Amino acid sequence: MKGQLSWALLVTGVVAVLAGAAVAAEPPTVVRAGNLVLRLNGGVTPKALPKHELAPMGFHASGALEAIDGTHPPALGEAAFDTDRDLVVGVEGLPACSLAKLVARDTEHAKAACGGAVLGEGSATVEVSFPEQEPIHSTGPLVLFNGGERGGVITLLAHAYVNVPAPTAVVATVRVTRQRKGPYGLHFVVEVPRIAGGAGSVIAANLSARRVYSYRGERRSLLSGRCADGTFLARGSFRYRDGTVLSGSLVRACEVAG
Repeated sequence: MKGQLSWALLVTGVVAVLAGAAVAAEPPTVVRAGNLVLRLNGGVTPKALPKHELAPMGFHASGALEAIDGTHPPALGEAAFDTDRDLVVGVEGLPACSLAKLVARDTEHAKAACGGAVLGEGSATVEVSFPEQEPIHSTGPLVLFNGGERGGVITLLAHAYVNVPAPTAVVATVRVTRQRKGPYGLHFVVEVPRIAGGAGSVIAANLSARRVYSYRGERRSLLSGRCADGTFLARGSFRYRDGTVLSGSLVRACEVAG
């Protein structure tokens, strides 16, 4: 049984754990704790970037959790990510969406209500396990929306639409803040709501985004970065509702653009 990762991986993990076009050849990070094995992968694209100036970038993120004994994995409650200090997230000038416009809508209507705020897309798979019933699996689209910026905090909204067992919109909230010290520059906190009254777990997720736009005559990007020291760092911590905590990190190489 394969399993669970926050959308942000993402998102986020921007979103936090990032992967580029060349990342398919990169081995995933594997973290084990008790009965659980968590696999994370990610990076950014392009791989060649300026050394000093920021340039637009894209990201892809994915992950899976396996319950070794084949049982239903615990539900994720919260995930936290840190990404390299040479990566920057910005949403200034983009339309913003609100949670109220997403919670009761399918993907089509969510995008119709907040189309200008779409930042990236992917998919999420949910497993629901009720007592004395076979587990229910549902895969649906995952869309990342801009929730706006206020007081130095950027909000991202990850909207998944799945059958659990009735068609349901599940929206995770991602808060992004800037860190000023150390090797990490961005901190992401992902809050995952209870699914099917706590019986549901996200058992697979992937997300890709490359949003480039113009604002006040300038070219902007959701994600920007530079290759200052040849590497990008990312780390994540996942807190499950049964008390299990899994943590892992990634290192991805970058090149200075000629």
